Amino acid sequence: MSGPNGDPNISVEDGLINDDDDFGSEEYEAINSMLDQINSYLDDLEERNDSLNGKLHELMESNRQARLEFRAQLSNHTPQEDSADGESKEELGGDAGWENDKKIDEGS
Repeated sequence: MSGPNGDPNISVEDGLINDDDDFGSEEYEAINSMLDQINSYLDDLEERNDSLNGKLHELMESNRQARLEFRAQLSNHTPQEDSADGESKEELGGDAGWENDKKIDEGS
């Protein structure tokens, strides 16, 4: 006959398995109290994890939006732009405008 774990050399009748409870009600109450406390800590940890997960998703979405806006600005950016505020040479009068101003100053 095989044992409790399938071991062929140990039988249940050998007395290796003892089902007698040596624990009193006080020990069970203490164990239950500890398990309740652990459960409470795990619930708190789960709430914090959910909160952090939500904040992470918000941050990722914000970064995605910022990246899309930045790419849109780059795609609208023309190579002729000189200034940091996005005004191109054409908007500022370009080189031709500067040449015309120079001629006016010289009296031509």
